[in-house]
Amino acid sequence: MTLRTLGQTDLRITPIGIGAWAIGGGKWEFAWGPQNDDESIAAIHAGLDRGINWIDTAAVYGLGHSETVVGRAIQGIAPRPHVFTKCSLVWDQSGTISHNLQADSILREAEASLKRLGVEQIDLYQIHWPAWRGAPEAASPGSIEEAVGALAKLKEQGKIRHIGVSNFNAQQIERANRVAPVASFQPPYSLLSPEVESSTLPYALAHRIGVIVYSPMASGLLSGAMTRDRIAALADDDWRKQSPNFQEPLLSRNLGLVEILRAIGQRHGATAGEVAIAWTLRNPAVTGAIVGVRSAKQVSGIAGAADLQLGADDVLEIEQQLMSRAA
Repeated sequence: MTLRTLGQTDLRITPIGIGAWAIGGGKWEFAWGPQNDDESIAAIHAGLDRGINWIDTAAVYGLGHSETVVGRAIQGIAPRPHVFTKCSLVWDQSGTISHNLQADSILREAEASLKRLGVEQIDLYQIHWPAWRGAPEAASPGSIEEAVGALAKLKEQGKIRHIGVSNFNAQQIERANRVAPVASFQPPYSLLSPEVESSTLPYALAHRIGVIVYSPMASGLLSGAMTRDRIAALADDDWRKQSPNFQEPLLSRNLGLVEILRAIGQRHGATAGEVAIAWTLRNPAVTGAIVGVRSAKQVSGIAGAADLQLGADDVLEIEQQLMSRAA
């Protein structure tokens, strides 16, 4: 795979990275249902074998379990892939998640993540959310400035290489950047969630901040493998069961879009999911896309997105379908 430079850093990353949200397993608030750890590790290894050189996870995924699985997967691999993780979401003994931007909390989280991952340095450490559950920033202890200050300290100590932010708006990124250089920004971005095209992506491009987008296949809905029967059979603790995109009236429109992506993919020898991912990668602000995988088999349906170049006709066909959806 070709490599892209993340912002103004020395990190050279492949256009797609391995996403580790779903491999956190079940029985927590934002789970994707049960997951076999051995299958997760096989999926990670399959992605690395295809040339992907980075993994994105977060402490909160599976309440620490995702980081533990990633740590097992990369143990003994040399050179090891770049590891990106996140902080600011913490949980108590009952599994209740809360949001904390206080420096002491961030420093404790970093130490815990380093231990679970089994690494001495995190390549990109990101603030997961600037605020939580739609509440104002003031509802959480600490502040963006305090949290970034803690990340700067961790960087000075050599425990992290670069500082990133996730789910921030342009003003919040600017505030963070005043405290310490922000290497990257991680927003949701897909054909079903294009809002950042007119807001944070232009800001990041203008300020040479790297962008790694998440959910480019809309949490699997645009993968080409999602069907009504599969959606109906999702586990009770799969958060997608509550998502409007997986329910009518949006579901029929979304599955119609998948058929367009499938037809375009057939012209390129690609899957619908690879077309969806490639659509995000064509944006000049986007450095890379995080693609979740839960099995080795799934890797073969996404890896080609890194080198897939959509033509003007392909993009026009997609845009026409999106316009018809909005009508």
